[in-house]
Amino acid sequence: MIAAWYDRQGPAAAVLQVGELPAAEPGPGEVRVRLTYSGANPGDIKKRQAWLASPMAFPRIIPHSDGAGIIEAIGPGADPARLGGRVWVYGAQSYRPSGTAAQTTVVPEALAVGLPDSVSDQTGACLGIPGITAHRAVFADGPVSGQAIVVHGVRGSVGSLAAQLARWAGATVIGTVRTDAEARQVSAATADHVVSLQSDPAIAIRRLAPDGVDRIVEVALSANADLDAEVVRNGAVLSVYASPNDRPELPFWPMLFANVTIRLLGSDDFPQESKDAAASDLSQAAAESAISVTVAKTFPLAQIATAHELIEAGTAAGRVLVSLP
Repeated sequence: MIAAWYDRQGPAAAVLQVGELPAAEPGPGEVRVRLTYSGANPGDIKKRQAWLASPMAFPRIIPHSDGAGIIEAIGPGADPARLGGRVWVYGAQSYRPSGTAAQTTVVPEALAVGLPDSVSDQTGACLGIPGITAHRAVFADGPVSGQAIVVHGVRGSVGSLAAQLARWAGATVIGTVRTDAEARQVSAATADHVVSLQSDPAIAIRRLAPDGVDRIVEVALSANADLDAEVVRNGAVLSVYASPNDRPELPFWPMLFANVTIRLLGSDDFPQESKDAAASDLSQAAAESAISVTVAKTFPLAQIATAHELIEAGTAAGRVLVSLP
C-alpha cells in the first residue's frame, strides 16, 4: 500500500515520508478499511512535533487517527456482514502505530462506524476525534435540552461540532469568537447567538442568559477562567479540552460559591461506552443534516507535509483532509 510515515519526530517536511509499505492483516475483532480520506488533527501534528517532550510511541508511525472508506477485510470474530460497508474511522493511531495516512488501516471493529448513505466520505473523515470530544463535552453530565450552553471557540473543529450537537439536543447555544470580525463568520445553523471576546463578553452573555449558563465547552481555560466564573449559574459544568497555559489559574472562590464542576476531557482515554454513544449520535446527527463540517483544503497524500504545515500555521478556515490514491 501507499502510505505516509515518520521514523523520528521533527518538522513535517524533514521527517514525513511517502512510499510503499505492506498492508496489515486484521487480527481478532479487527477490520481493515480501504481509505478514501484521512482527517488531520492538531493532535497528530503535536505527536510528530514531540509536544510536551512526548517520545516516539513506536519506531515507525503512520499518522492521523480519523478517516473514511470501505471495510475490505474482516478479522476473526468481527461481523462478516460488514464487509464492503462504508465507515468512518476514529482513534486509528491512538495507542497503535498505523493511522489513516495510508491506503488502508486496521482498527478494532468498534472504531469503524457505519457511515450513512447521505453523508459524504469527506464529512465522515472529519467526525472522529473532534466529534467524540465535542459529544463528551456536551453530554457527559446528562441531557442538555432546555439548557443554555456557552461554546468557546465556536469556529474550531471541536467547538463547531459541540455547538451543533447541543442545538440538535435542544439546548440554546451561545458561541464565542476571538474578534468582532469573526462573529460574522459563524453560521446561524451552528449557534443561536455569537459573542465576541473583544466586546464585553460577560455582559453580552449575561444579557442572553440572565440566570447564568448551565454548561461551558472550554478550549482555553487559562484565558477564559475569569469570564467563565462571571457567567455560570449555580451548579454549572465547565467541560475543558484545552488550555493555552498548562497550569491555569482559577478564580477559586467565585467558582466554589457557584458550585462549578470542572470536567477535564482527554479524548483518547474516554470510556469505550462513551465513545460508542458519541459515534452513534454523530452518525445520526450527520444523517439528519443536523451537523456539518467545513473542509478548508484537501491535499493528496504526496503533499501531507504541506497539509501539516497549514494546520501548524493556524490559518485554515476549516478542516484539513488528505486524499488517498
